[in-house]
Amino acid sequence: MEYYAREETWDRERIERTQVVRLKNTLAQALRSPFYKEHLEAAGIRPENVAGLGDLRRIPFTTKEHLRAAYPYGLVAVPRDELVRFHASSGTTGPPAVVCHTQDDLDTWADLMARCMYMVGIRKGDVFQNIAGYGLFTGGLGIHSGAERLGCLTIPAGTGNTRRQIKLLRDMKVKALHIIPSYALYLGKAVQEEGEDPRSLPPAIALVGAEPHTEEARGRIEDLLGLKAYNSYGLSEMNGPGVAFECTEQNGLHVWEDAYIAEIVNPESDEPVPDGELGELVMTTLSRRGMPVLRFRTRDLTRFLPGDCPCGRKHRRLDRIAGRVDDMFIVKGCNIYPMQVEQALMSFREVGENYLIILDNEDGMDRMRVQVEVRGEYFVEDMRALTSLQRRIASRLHDEILVTPKVELAQPNAIPRTEGKAKRVEDRRAGKA
Repeated sequence: MEYYAREETWDRERIERTQVVRLKNTLAQALRSPFYKEHLEAAGIRPENVAGLGDLRRIPFTTKEHLRAAYPYGLVAVPRDELVRFHASSGTTGPPAVVCHTQDDLDTWADLMARCMYMVGIRKGDVFQNIAGYGLFTGGLGIHSGAERLGCLTIPAGTGNTRRQIKLLRDMKVKALHIIPSYALYLGKAVQEEGEDPRSLPPAIALVGAEPHTEEARGRIEDLLGLKAYNSYGLSEMNGPGVAFECTEQNGLHVWEDAYIAEIVNPESDEPVPDGELGELVMTTLSRRGMPVLRFRTRDLTRFLPGDCPCGRKHRRLDRIAGRVDDMFIVKGCNIYPMQVEQALMSFREVGENYLIILDNEDGMDRMRVQVEVRGEYFVEDMRALTSLQRRIASRLHDEILVTPKVELAQPNAIPRTEGKAKRVEDRRAGKA
């Protein structure tokens, strides 16, 4: 087995021993920030009180609200002149959540990202096209730095301008690209509209992330573009991309536990859940000086996959993100996540890549509609066939979410789509718009 970094070969004992040492160091560093000095001292937490990973639960959670309240420098734990990079959330509804980095932090991040890319077969000299937003968003620069650290010829293509993206892929003979799932499907369809086969494009590897997607959606991306698509997980508060990544087994995302501690808790009770059970992911940085973050509530829903990975790495694996605690909506007393709807829809070969969930209220009752694009070869004039498809989709959705929505079939390209993250839910109920 070939590895990028020696840490990938560590056994569980070595990983956990390292985590305890680095957690103590991270606590000591965090106490240098105004926020954590108050936050940790109020809870009676000192580095010398941490004897093992079991003591992690004594540390209070950090939330997005904490980061926003501490804007801009409340969590910074080094002198200002050591900071070299600033990232932030959009902050359109209040102060943004800010993350600041030292040069050492950026070097560590680049190494982690390079480790992810090497794991799926990307090598020095390969041409890599980064179809991601640059600027305050971490995805663009994070992936870019990893590709350069690995030694790839890196194309900072950014987002949008689909024709130029396709031309670059062809002209530069790109081997690997970074792209969000919905835009991967959009790009493939754009190639088809030119009368070409998307599978003729040169890339063999796609790194996909930034929005949750199902295994069925991944399969469609691979079939459409003729490549292998690897799931990526990251969030700005933990650097950005490079927190966890699939290996070539495509069976869970390895968390780099030499750099992070991952927990999964019940989002209501805050208690840990057993391996294999869905819960909220909580993350702690272990190798960041500029702005360490302790027990951050990601609001992302996932689970630890039990057992060892055939690739040989002992770093624990996360299942793909099932959705967000915040994304859940309630219809007729049932808790529903958009990913449940997507999983049901993508199981039908007749269904296209685009859909929209619409929630509204009629006569005091919540109603759910699902608009679904049907592939061209199945969108026929035979009303019996279309009515049968509607019924089968509605039945499958009921089995998954325990609510029977109204299913509306649409012809290809009828539902508005964007080149950025796909919008999957419109909640038109009173007070929700």
